[in-house]
Amino acid sequence: MPHPFMLQSPPSKCNRTAGLAADHADKVAQWDPYDQNAAADWFDPGYMFGVREGFDVVIGNPPYVQLQREGGRLANLYKDAGFATFARAGDIYQLFYEKGGQLLKPGSGLLAYITSNSWLKAEYGKATRRWFAENHTPLKLLEMGKDVFENVIVDAGILLARQGKSGAVGVAVDTDKLADKSFPPAPELWGELRPEGEKPWSALSALERSVMDKMAAVGTPLKDWDLTINFGIKTGYDNAFVIDSETKASLVAVDSKSANIIKPILRGRDIRRFQPEWAGKWLIETHNGYGDVPAIDIDDYPAVKAHLDGFYERLANRQDKGRTPYNLRSCRYHGDFAQEKLLWPDMSPVGRFAFSDTETYCNGKGYIMTGKYLKYLCAVLNSSLMTWYVQNTAATTGMGLTEWKVVTVERIPVPQISAAEQAPLVALVERILAAKAGDLRADTGEWERELDGLVYGLYGLTGEEVGVVGG
Repeated sequence: MPHPFMLQSPPSKCNRTAGLAADHADKVAQWDPYDQNAAADWFDPGYMFGVREGFDVVIGNPPYVQLQREGGRLANLYKDAGFATFARAGDIYQLFYEKGGQLLKPGSGLLAYITSNSWLKAEYGKATRRWFAENHTPLKLLEMGKDVFENVIVDAGILLARQGKSGAVGVAVDTDKLADKSFPPAPELWGELRPEGEKPWSALSALERSVMDKMAAVGTPLKDWDLTINFGIKTGYDNAFVIDSETKASLVAVDSKSANIIKPILRGRDIRRFQPEWAGKWLIETHNGYGDVPAIDIDDYPAVKAHLDGFYERLANRQDKGRTPYNLRSCRYHGDFAQEKLLWPDMSPVGRFAFSDTETYCNGKGYIMTGKYLKYLCAVLNSSLMTWYVQNTAATTGMGLTEWKVVTVERIPVPQISAAEQAPLVALVERILAAKAGDLRADTGEWERELDGLVYGLYGLTGEEVGVVGG
């Protein structure tokens, strides 16, 4: 027996009485609100639920699907759909946030979603963070870490927000930081939630927030320093261009000139704190030219050419190539690898910044920084305080590793002090480097703890604040 509130008129009747097109009228007539196993490919709150002014509550667990998957099929579908939260590198659940917000009752409707929490700190979440900060009032943020869903390797979080922007201050908590795992967390464990435009969101206690405020007040973001920060070398096919010492020796034995374009290279995993741990890997540096330096002509290096010919099809079809398949892609900062520099990996649980003053390259799993005051920066960036700061402002991988991307490092606030004020930190870094030059496993813990103390002092942290960041 049909449900009493289902449309019983034929589609043509709906069309005449409701002004619907025939195909729309047919969908309306066939929709059964009481069938919980059916899905509709259309949505109208007014017709379906009699809701004209927005919902009091919208609750959901949106799908987690990267928009760039399948060649960017979803990104292309939604790029011109008018979503303020859209980011090509983002996820579809961000669009669900915006759609849910649009369905809320103005001024009072509540939205509660559980999603991946990557958008809170990732670059692709900037538009979503800004949209919430400018249009709505986040009330509660519960970061729950991993293992919330079986077989899903993401850090999850629950956000409760009210429609419309108000002066109300929300609260947040990160359960991974709590010793007491009782649920829900006790009220005194929640800190202030302070959305600031597109800046990363963090669940911080009042004391942690105080540390963040002091760092912002005293430090200058590295993007405003006279520094250059770039990616490592992207060869497009490391199997051809990154070789071991045995292969290098055989190439040089055939043609001694080969040594001129074979340079040491570090993988991300080889970059350690203060001093890199080179694994005997070499880069075939057939660069594409930079500045006044002309591109490498592979015909001048017959042994290297013969080696690369063994991978020619892959080299010819790769995107990251230069003027010939044998050349690396253009890199305007290629010469920076021969300068004094800092190197660090893209993923690490702690800060791992290595100082180098020799010609050394790193692959696409690392980054390079050149400029002034690098030993001072090496001290600050390797400190426990900076590890804490980045852990609270950067996105993490599905396995929980912190991502030390360019955008993350660029926003680290570091005090700009005189060379004389830098001297005690620089002296400790030089002692650590000297010790590790003789023995990479040298115990420099005492000096590193001393550095930590000096860095805490740069920001004027109290003993209680040092304690909360793990000092």
